[in-house]
Amino acid sequence: MALPASESPSAPAPLIEGRLGAVRSTVSRTASPVDVAASYSEVSRAVKAQDLLRRAPGYYALVVACLVLAAAADIGGMVLLGHSWYQLILAGVLGLIFTQFAFLSHEAAHRQVLGSGPANDRLGRYLGTFVVGMSYAWWMNKHTRHHANPNQIGKDPDIEVDTISFLEEDAAKRTGLMALITRRQGYLFFPLLTMEGLNLHLLSFRHLVGPGTVKRRKTELVLLTTRFALYLGLLFVFFPPGMAAAFLGVQMAVFGVYMGASFAPNHKGMPIIPAGVKLDFFSKQVLTSRNIRGGWWAPLLFGGLNYQVEHHLFPSMARPHLARARLIVREHCAANGVPYTETSMARSYAIVVAHLNRVGLQARDPFACPVVAQYRGA
Repeated sequence: MALPASESPSAPAPLIEGRLGAVRSTVSRTASPVDVAASYSEVSRAVKAQDLLRRAPGYYALVVACLVLAAAADIGGMVLLGHSWYQLILAGVLGLIFTQFAFLSHEAAHRQVLGSGPANDRLGRYLGTFVVGMSYAWWMNKHTRHHANPNQIGKDPDIEVDTISFLEEDAAKRTGLMALITRRQGYLFFPLLTMEGLNLHLLSFRHLVGPGTVKRRKTELVLLTTRFALYLGLLFVFFPPGMAAAFLGVQMAVFGVYMGASFAPNHKGMPIIPAGVKLDFFSKQVLTSRNIRGGWWAPLLFGGLNYQVEHHLFPSMARPHLARARLIVREHCAANGVPYTETSMARSYAIVVAHLNRVGLQARDPFACPVVAQYRGA
């Protein structure tokens, strides 16, 4: 897949054939390949010199306080409104709040919040499993593999086929109704995300009751079961059944769309690394990641994920320091001819939709006539 000219270094670099087409080489125009392999060490020294790997407990304490107040206000509003259909507005707000707590759980999993690993794990497990309703163990297993090999076939679980096909060969295997969906999956992406919240909850339960070793399995099962028992119980006790079901549906739909819309722009539509190909750490992380431009609002809206390049290079870096790290990484990439991809929020979603549609065209048309197709190919 060729990098868009507006999102790549202005000066041309040698091309290599990537999994989805021509990809700009990460080899420097002025240095040897060995120098590029050492890029991470150089950037890391600059980051440490500015003390950008220090924790930011005050920042996260403020974020947690704001979210707790927002949740309390939302619950207070629910009590005041009573049996009113305006409750659905508060359901949407609750979906946003749950997603923000999911961002905090993600940051705790990366050791960004507290001073020790065990403390971060406890915080991440409580926020992710009990508050949000997602298994922390499942998320850690999946997300750790993604960070180790982003966009690499056979290694990154985030590009494995699900309802959406992210690889052309997976799309080509679709038949029947799934083929019909896949051929239009780009346009259907955001509507399908309304079901992603339910999917995340189900995958969490499936992981916890499935085979294999699961860290803190019993603890998470208790937390997850208690969470849903309390949440669903309160909804259906205080609201009429229809209103409770509608509230739950809106909350989960907003949660799913917000989660998917926050994570999808980071890597979808970026180059795919073929199975078996080895890249140095710096090139692998930078080449497959995309930043989202924005002002002060972007880190709040995306939970810091808008600085995806820097997050992948320094996963334990606290959210407030990512903006300064971006300046260091961009300067280094420009000096060494390494593609650094950054675009607007709207443009990133357009790229994702176009990419998914392009991949989806490989799916078989369930209404196509095989005889006609045979003669067309003759």
